[in-house]
This record gives sequence, structure tokens and C-alpha cells, in this order.
Amino acid sequence: MEIKGKKVLLMGLGILGGGMSTARWLVSKGAKLTITDLKSEEYLKSSLERLSDLKGKIRFILGEHRGKDFLENEIIVVNPDVPITSPFLEIAKKNKKQIENELTLFYKFCPSLNIIAVTGTRGKTTTVNWTGHFIKNKRPYCLIVGNSPEKPLIDILGKIKKDTPIIIEEPSFLLENVKDSNAPHIAVITNLYRDHINRHQTMEKYALTKSNIFKNQNKDDFLILNYNDKWTGFFLKQNPISKVLFFSRNELPKSKDGIFVNKKMEVLIRFRGHEEKMLQVKDFVANHGVHNMENFLVACLASFISNNFPKDISKIIATLPQIKFREEKVYEDKFLEIYNDSTATSPEATVAALQRFGNGKINLILISGGTDKELEFNNWAKNVKKFILPGNLILLKGSATEKMKKLLGNYNFEEYGSLEKCLKKAIIRAKEFEEKRTIIIFSPASKSFEKFKNEFDRGEKFNLILKGLLAKVSRRLWYKN
Repeated sequence: MEIKGKKVLLMGLGILGGGMSTARWLVSKGAKLTITDLKSEEYLKSSLERLSDLKGKIRFILGEHRGKDFLENEIIVVNPDVPITSPFLEIAKKNKKQIENELTLFYKFCPSLNIIAVTGTRGKTTTVNWTGHFIKNKRPYCLIVGNSPEKPLIDILGKIKKDTPIIIEEPSFLLENVKDSNAPHIAVITNLYRDHINRHQTMEKYALTKSNIFKNQNKDDFLILNYNDKWTGFFLKQNPISKVLFFSRNELPKSKDGIFVNKKMEVLIRFRGHEEKMLQVKDFVANHGVHNMENFLVACLASFISNNFPKDISKIIATLPQIKFREEKVYEDKFLEIYNDSTATSPEATVAALQRFGNGKINLILISGGTDKELEFNNWAKNVKKFILPGNLILLKGSATEKMKKLLGNYNFEEYGSLEKCLKKAIIRAKEFEEKRTIIIFSPASKSFEKFKNEFDRGEKFNLILKGLLAKVSRRLWYKN
């Protein structure tokens, strides 16, 4: 793909860093770049200031999109926040313009084909980081690229060599435009739950978008699917060319290759007619949760088929990295633990947290609620009533919270308009159980856009609020000396 001298339109600059990185990269490649964004110059001030050194090399159209810009430019590069149904993209498609995004550009310019890519509704980030943790044990130069605005895909292209192992998290928004790009050598779909329906309209369209991760694979590539997920049959009906392997918390049928856990809580890998016992994981679920067992199985299988399985697996398990804002312990004393689970943007993620911590021996306090994205909270409400004592649920006001409240009925909860008030109330509530171990978990089960930039901003704000509260109060707030 040639960019030098081409007229390129970047649709969406944003303020989180990804658009700015793409703009710099396009200019470095010699593009005649125009940036268009619906946001005003004032709103985009921080990004514009960081691009000030490129003055004269970028043309800006701000506060609007214009149809003529999509006709006059040869290549349209789309920010992930721009829906594929945008009428301006329709103009570009009808006029046969080349449409790219950060992911498609990455694949077209990446010198390495040694790529493991992970998508799914839940578990992507943990799976990516744990797979990278395994592979780094043998290949320390492995690169891990998550779905984070602070680490855009484009930024690592200059660090990649032909043999560099790369582990990528690929959300559905980036998979929408996949057409003629290269494909990962190993593709993973962790699971599929109702999510992003406001973007994809139906579960079938959402699933089809996810299936783009293996669309361009060949017979020498691998596709790893969740044997226990109800959408796996749908993915198989898309007729993947690659070799399909499965992961399962239970024993796989003899006809299926992959990784599974037997009744003795032993992990076995079955691959190319050979079955091998890998390790004992009896304590893993207690320490990390059932959902993380699946993420761990994928990390084992992906590193195994890429010939990077670590020799001392027990040592690797002991050093598995804690993923930021994913059931992350941010405070602990003798009687109290506080967990930041801000990236729980779906009801299923919060249910997983409740099932992990709600064992009856610990007093559990939940802070939840946020922005709706056409999700269903029936199972969330059922598990809240099962694991959370009346009075131990604290809700942050938002459009999703309104749906939660209707399903809770006369269940006793409290609701506040700010995250600081929610956390302060949770700590005061924990004081009432000062002789019993208490866990406070912030797990929103929803998006964050009504009050925060995104779930990462929400997580940072939670930690800052906690730090401030701890600085103000005595430790006696939550237990007796």
C-alpha cells in the first residue's frame, strides 16, 4: 500500500491520543493529510496543541464533516469511534474510496506475520497480557498491544522486526473495516455476550464483525474458539479455512483438539493426535476466578502452538500480571479490601466478579451503574440479590442505572450522583462490619460516557478519589484498633 503523495482524510481526531498518533504516522509516510472532526476546535484544543509542530502539513476541517472531503480524498482513515453506518462513509463507499482504520493500516505495514490476535466480549485484555507473559518467558522481545488509547497500534510499528512475536487485542470497532488486510497467525475469540448493540444493531451483526478476525486466515493459521460458548457454532458456520482448536473448562470430546480441564483439575492439551498433561490447577479458580481460568487456558494453548510454551509453568502462574482496572486490588488492610473493576462495561463482567468474591464468608459491598448501551441486566440483578446483602449495593446515577433499579424492585440500595459519594458511603458501610472481613468492589457493569471520558478515565478517577479519602480519615473508620 502506497501512502506517499496520496490525499488522505483522517475522520476523527479525538482527545485520547490514538487519532494524534495516526495523524503523525500518516504525515511521516508522506500523506497529504486532512483531518475532519465533528468536535469544535476548543474541544480538541489539547490534541491540536500536540500537533502544532506539524503546522502547515495538516489541513483541519473541525466542527463538521463535509461530503466533498470524502470525494476529494483518495484514502479515508476512520477513527474507531466513528460508526460504520456513518452517511459520510457511505459517500466514500459509493465512490469506491479506500477505507482504512488503525488496525488495517497496522496489518498492511507490519513486517512480522508472527501475530496472535484476541477478540471477544470479555477477557480480551487479560488473555492478551497473559499470553504475552507466557511468550516473553522465551522471547523477551515480544510486543503486547492492548486496547488502550495510551498505546496506539501505529506507535509500535517502528519497533517491529520480521520475527517479532506480537499479541494484539482487537475490539469489534477495529474489526469492522477488515477486508484485504493480512490476518493473524493465531486468532482467538474468547466469548460473545450481548454488547455494543447500540453500535452493531443486532447480535448477529456483532458476531459477524467479530468473525472478521479470522476472515483472511489461511490453512496454515489457527483459530481458537470457546467450546462452551453458544456462539461458537455461528463462527464455525462462517467456514474458517484455518485449523480450529477449542478451549474448555470441562473435558473436550475426543474428536476435538485444543485445551481443557479434566475432573482431576488437570490441564491437558490435545494437538495433532497427541495428548499431553500440562499442570494441576486445583487452586487457580479460588485465586483468580472461573472466568480467568478460560483466559489462562487460551494463554497456554496460544503459546503452545506458537512453540513458546514456558518450561516452568508453575513459576509463570505465580507471576501472572494483575491487569489494571480488571478486578484490581487497590487497597488492603486487616479487615478491608477494595477492588477497582472499572473496565467491567457489561453485566456479565460484574457477574463474574460477584461469583468470584461472593462466597458467603466475606461481606461484599458493590458500587455499580453507569451509561446504558442497550444491554440486559436481568442476570446482573439476579446475582446482586444472591451475593449482595440489602444495603450493600450502591449505585452511581446513569442511564443504565435506571434499568438496574427497575429490575431490583424493592431491594434495598442507595444511589448517588458522584463516584466520590458512592465510595465514601461504601467505606462508611464497611465500618458497620468492622469485625468481619469486607470487600468493596467497584464494578459498573456499564459504560462511562455520561460522567467520564471512558472506562480507563473512570478507573483513574476512582483511584484518585480513594487516595483522597484515605488521606482524610483515620484507619479507625473501618476497624477497631
